[in-house]
Amino acid sequence: MGISCIIVEDEPLAQERLRNYISRLPYLQLAACFENGIDALVYLKSNTTDLIFLDINIGELSGIRLLETAHPPCEVIITTAYHEYALKGFDLNVTDYLLKPFTFERFVQAVDKAQASLAKSSAAPGKKYIFVKTEYRLEKVMLSDILYIEGMRDYRKVHTIAKKIMTLQTFREFEQNIPPAIVCRVHKSYMVGIDKIDAIERDEISIAGNIIPISETYKKAFYQIVVGGSGK
Repeated sequence: MGISCIIVEDEPLAQERLRNYISRLPYLQLAACFENGIDALVYLKSNTTDLIFLDINIGELSGIRLLETAHPPCEVIITTAYHEYALKGFDLNVTDYLLKPFTFERFVQAVDKAQASLAKSSAAPGKKYIFVKTEYRLEKVMLSDILYIEGMRDYRKVHTIAKKIMTLQTFREFEQNIPPAIVCRVHKSYMVGIDKIDAIERDEISIAGNIIPISETYKKAFYQIVVGGSGK
């Protein structure tokens, strides 16, 4: 599952540069390009997107005015040649501010911020999924499908009902993005899906035929979640 995005940019060369940069990140999916804010506003009224690359000076309806009017519930990366708009942009909670001309490396940094924000918000109350980065794409993972997450040196392996996903994301990132009442840390090398536990015996958890240890570091917090008290 990728990140859908749109471009709002009236300069042909700048738009082409953004298209090129986007094409170099396989998890970005360009849905549409607009040369003015009015067309973008119409699009946003009936479509959703994860990320907007937004220029400021785009004709009758400026980028700032577009944000104030549409209040799009998505990440926004401003792209402009005018640094004086930076403060106003951040007042509107934009994800990042790219000053033209910007490099591909700086572009990637901005996209990484948007990606991190999307991953965090996807695990907020009421959300049902997270995005897990693997190789050059983002995998959408339903929280209810996670059996357990296993640490394997530099990698984490996410075991789900249907598949296994290898990622470089850290346990800390998973803990920040997933409520512990859903997937809980129980060991330096394991997190478990609470509703996937078959049994707990002698500080060992049985999930789908696999035995996972509970360490002293995480024991008390884990037992408070599953039974409302501390383990013995």
